[in-house]
Amino acid sequence: MAPSSLTSSFTDPLTFPPPRSLTEYDSHRRPSRARITMHPISPATFLAFVFLEFSRTVTLMYVAGVVLLVIGVMCAKDDVAQADGLDKVVALGNLFFALPLAVFSMEHLSAAQGISQMVPKFVPWHLFWAYFVGVALLAASLSIATKIEVRWSGLLWGIMMFLFVAIMDLPGALSEPHNRFTWILMFREMSFGAGGWVLAGDAFVRRSGQRRSLLIAVGRVIIGGVAIFYGVENFLHPVNVPGVPLEKLLPLWIPARLLVGYVTAAILVVCGAGILLAKKTRMAATYLGAWIALLVFTVYLAIMIASLLTPGTDVKVEGMNYFTDTMLYAGVILALARAKPRGD
Repeated sequence: MAPSSLTSSFTDPLTFPPPRSLTEYDSHRRPSRARITMHPISPATFLAFVFLEFSRTVTLMYVAGVVLLVIGVMCAKDDVAQADGLDKVVALGNLFFALPLAVFSMEHLSAAQGISQMVPKFVPWHLFWAYFVGVALLAASLSIATKIEVRWSGLLWGIMMFLFVAIMDLPGALSEPHNRFTWILMFREMSFGAGGWVLAGDAFVRRSGQRRSLLIAVGRVIIGGVAIFYGVENFLHPVNVPGVPLEKLLPLWIPARLLVGYVTAAILVVCGAGILLAKKTRMAATYLGAWIALLVFTVYLAIMIASLLTPGTDVKVEGMNYFTDTMLYAGVILALARAKPRGD
């Protein structure tokens, strides 16, 4: 979910170069009042104009999301059928984790030239790494969705994310220490990496029969700490998008914006504390993951649909990125819930 108006010195390593926000799009493209000429247009013509102008990048991102959704549902249906209550949401954790990676992979592969500009100057072969990451994301997505060799795909995904933090996110945050969004993004990438290690640790435990895993323990501490930090940020800025509190504001047409922000903040702080302190970790992660998943399919789905109805590739990419990034954050938390025993 690439924030739309971060400063140019910081970029999100997972997504396309930061697109303009809906507000910026309108302000840059709106003609002056003196030249406005109103022409009647039918709803069918408007929808045809909006959807037929999809770029290759947008099309491939949505196709990848749909295909991975089908694969993930088929692989998770037995687990969902056997689960009760909120455990059904936990059973979908791998799908929540894998679908965004498929979307990001198509973004890298179809817009490699633009993404290669985000690679630090001291790293050679910029275009190669853009394609390499795209292929790696696709492989990790299929592995996690099908639960095949997750111990390696989760481990390597986590290593990649922490490398991104070390070479891009942390230097960007240190160069702008008063910009809270650079820190929010850095901690988000850390939580993504921690989620991969939790998946890997859980796979190792299930394969070897061990009771504990250092990968899960490290991931739990990072996920819990980030949740508390995000909870505080949601309390301080309740009208920003909930969950991962990026710069985009909740649209005015979403009802009870302040209530959504404050409830999300409270759940993040309480559940994050339980996760960090290892107190009823599975229950805390289940409730938090289920709440973030609910936000994905209400607030963020509405934002994505609104972006689809707005002409412009940048706007559509931004809407999809907000939806999938928050889905991935939910997948990280649900992965932790699944990794902890039910009696925890």
